[in-house]
Amino acid sequence: MKLLSRLSIAVTAIGSLLVFTWPLLISAEQADHSNFSQAIFMVLMPVLLLLIAIEFASGSIEVKQLAVLGVLIALNAVIRTLGAGTGGIETAFFVIVIGAYALGSGFGFILGAGSLLVSALLTGGIGPWLPFQMMAAGLVGIGAGALPKLRQHWQRILVLLVYSIVAAFAYGALMTMWTWPFLAGVGGPISYVAGAPILENIGRFIAYELITGGLLWDLGRAITTCVLVLLTAKALLATLERAASRAGVQRL
Repeated sequence: MKLLSRLSIAVTAIGSLLVFTWPLLISAEQADHSNFSQAIFMVLMPVLLLLIAIEFASGSIEVKQLAVLGVLIALNAVIRTLGAGTGGIETAFFVIVIGAYALGSGFGFILGAGSLLVSALLTGGIGPWLPFQMMAAGLVGIGAGALPKLRQHWQRILVLLVYSIVAAFAYGALMTMWTWPFLAGVGGPISYVAGAPILENIGRFIAYELITGGLLWDLGRAITTCVLVLLTAKALLATLERAASRAGVQRL
């Protein structure tokens, strides 16, 4: 079961990245079919969510884990209403990072995706961006769950802080990349060029991020997450690990 769980998580992570990085994967021969290629990648999203649902049904994640997961999703959805990305302030990611670190990548993916779904339902923030937000937050959870489980408290906090910074900028970059070809115009120095070499498009994308202020927005997310991790990680990690131990929850 562990092998099946790890395989499903790996497939989910790879597929999720493909959903966002489609602009970099269009060859010159496919340049006239970029919209079609994007549609194919977008179809992967419900398929990937179904894959995780199958993992639940197969018993890889048990009822006790579901109970912990449900509580964290509900809590995090309410916490997110305090920020939800306004002015770069994002209050949801510290729970995803800490929860996934304590209970694993599979748990983290559902926690990330579920938190953003429920918070969107609470705030009316439902739109075409929501599936992408869910997938990107799920990737944050997968990455946090894969971090090394260290014993020293200061080491764990340091790992969580470094990861929180990386995850904040990665989440912002992924969310920007899927809209970049449509918002950057055509023919400019920051425009997406279908079929261009990957490094050329990456350079254009970085320039787009700099000019539009996306990196400053991501910096706000990184600072907010790091501050909240510093304030809550010790107590939240202890609580989650104690609850998991009593409930017989295994780290996935």
